Amino acid sequence: MTLEAAARTLADEFDGVFGAETVGRVLRTSHDQLTGRGASAGELPSIAERFARQRLLALARVEGKDTTGVPIVLFLCVHNAGRSQMALGFLTHLAQGRAIGWSGGSAPGERINPSAVEAMRERGIDLAGEYPKPWTPEIAEAADVIVTMGCGDACPVFPGRRYEDWELPDPAGQSVEAVRPIRDEIERRVRALLAQLGVPAAGSTAAGSTADASTAAGSTADGSTADASTAAGSTA
Repeated sequence: MTLEAAARTLADEFDGVFGAETVGRVLRTSHDQLTGRGASAGELPSIAERFARQRLLALARVEGKDTTGVPIVLFLCVHNAGRSQMALGFLTHLAQGRAIGWSGGSAPGERINPSAVEAMRERGIDLAGEYPKPWTPEIAEAADVIVTMGCGDACPVFPGRRYEDWELPDPAGQSVEAVRPIRDEIERRVRALLAQLGVPAAGSTAAGSTADASTAAGSTADGSTADASTAAGSTA
């Protein structure tokens, strides 16, 4: 995929929501923010497209063009490589479109923690296609709940948002055995959060499950949908 092809895809998805100029600007800045963070030149346009899609969905919510009312939870940690990615994986898997999960980091790393990927695979959730990324102002502003995990003062603060700070060990550099208890505590907290939001959790994620969070309810792991124009209630 080229950046030009990504721009055409996003312009079609957000037709009637944002003009091509806005779509192109968000895509270019998304590409710039992800450059040099570990993705190869061949991977970067596709990853930039996914990040731009998330940002455009957030912008639609901020500007009142998304009238779905689905709650959005933003998980933040330092590197967006372990804790926040596991939390995102659980929320997307368990909510199945009834809530949207996003994640970001104050200082994004170059790749997802392989021990976190393996630990989540044991729960039937695939993080292998995910990527560390920063949070942006529109993403933070669009969230109904912001969950922080170790990013301290670097995490965004917006009035009217619900904040939770989850004190959890950092899985960076840890073995799969050491990550499992962190994973299990994250799952417990995500389930509790969904219950507080009135969102019923899907079936068990016990080891051996084959459900894939990235395909739940037709959504991607970053919470975006196949047709963004249907999620917005008005035109640009």
